[in-house]
Amino acid sequence: MKKINSITMAGAALAAAWTVRAESSAQTNSRPNIIWIMAEDMAPDLECYGMKGVKTPNLNRLAKEGALYMHAYCSNPICSPNRSAMMTGVQQTRINAQHHRSNRDVPLPEPYKPITYWLRQAGYTCILGNTHVMTYGQKIDCNFKWTPTGPYDGKTNFGLFDKLNEFTPADQPFFAQIQLRVTHRGDWWNDVRKKSKHPVSLDAIELPPYLADTPEIRYDWATYCDQIEYMDNEVGMLMDELKTKGLDKNTVVIFIADNGRCQVRAKGYLYDPGIHVPLIIHAPGMIKPGTVVDDMVMTTDISASILKLAGATIPDYMTARPFIGVKHPDYRKYAPSARDIWDEIDECSRSITTKKFAYIKNYMPQVPLDAGQAYLELNRPAIWVMRRLKVEGKLTPNQMLYFEDKKSPEELYDLEKDPYQLHNLAGNPEYAAVLEQMRKYDQQWRTEHRDYGLEDLGKRKIEEDQLAVRTREWVKAEHPDWWQRLENGELMDTTSWMHEVQRLEK
Repeated sequence: MKKINSITMAGAALAAAWTVRAESSAQTNSRPNIIWIMAEDMAPDLECYGMKGVKTPNLNRLAKEGALYMHAYCSNPICSPNRSAMMTGVQQTRINAQHHRSNRDVPLPEPYKPITYWLRQAGYTCILGNTHVMTYGQKIDCNFKWTPTGPYDGKTNFGLFDKLNEFTPADQPFFAQIQLRVTHRGDWWNDVRKKSKHPVSLDAIELPPYLADTPEIRYDWATYCDQIEYMDNEVGMLMDELKTKGLDKNTVVIFIADNGRCQVRAKGYLYDPGIHVPLIIHAPGMIKPGTVVDDMVMTTDISASILKLAGATIPDYMTARPFIGVKHPDYRKYAPSARDIWDEIDECSRSITTKKFAYIKNYMPQVPLDAGQAYLELNRPAIWVMRRLKVEGKLTPNQMLYFEDKKSPEELYDLEKDPYQLHNLAGNPEYAAVLEQMRKYDQQWRTEHRDYGLEDLGKRKIEEDQLAVRTREWVKAEHPDWWQRLENGELMDTTSWMHEVQRLEK
């Protein structure tokens, strides 16, 4: 990936810069405001990471003035489990939050608490959303009992934030979490592209080799890039608001995505595009402009780092490690991630990722990558195009990988030689020592951390009657012309279909 043409600092030097500023803040009794901007469903697909075809001037500027992290990883490739982990600073498998949109009526088990609980204890005002962004950016989507606002005790009160939609000087010190929804699949994708003054050119993008190169797939990818440009403009508006309100000099801005990109072999899967996310930290006076960090962190580590910056308690139960505001960051040797139930698909896989290698253990190898999931069939045009090309015998071996009848029990990839993870080395004797080391990392993690997702393996109950499944069957039965267009690889407004199904069922 392309790095910014600016000064690169070693991790130790970066940590020293954070520490000096933190000590200075303590002496002046001034603590930084913190804004956590969370884009949805996006890999490191920004111009400052070298993404082709897309223009992201606002995030480029944040990276140029702050720090760009090259190896930030999620603990799950799906939104709600990973958001649960980030809201607690604890791996989702440890708090029984590993299944997508599960346990919504179950309080967090003791002693776990959301990070906003600890921030409030430290005197921070916690704010959710902002009026400048699509749908006000109020998504929470955690797999435990919560309400958006109100007090929190974990027993009878479950409020996560104090207020909605606006940060002001009077709220200081404040923590604001703002969700940027536009990059999530939705009916606005076609509209955003149509209204763009400079839609991303289909000729400017570069498709990964596991995707077939067709006009339909190029359109879908370019439209995804259009959403990224729209999102970048939202970031610019938020930064302008900080400056207008005189808050830009004492506010740390953290930008990430909640999980990887919403494309084939990405979101929902433990390959790099599903768990590798962008991370940019902008903190005037705290870090040297143009810093590029090559060390490995996890999205949960941001949770611990926020508490550290705020001077809040970092509870002992956290699996997160603060990497900012500390003199000697304990960067990760490896990132553990997990995939469990997603809608109607029961799945169980675990992964270990280092900077050089990626290891995946599939506990249910009989479940193929293309498992016929309704949500994906409604929202991944590439699946339909490539299924047709498969029947016609026109897919390359790399493109056929997604359509194999089952997964390998173990997968090993050399990320330096094979960044697209096309060649499974688990059976290659030349990599036997590497495979054994990755197994040891996996065993070490499982020994030290409880995994509810492995404990309930074979005893799980899939939630019946999923909305996406009902929508798929309704469209097939009532609007076969729409379904035909979907099968032809057209990017359709499927969210409205789901809303119509819900309306009809009332």
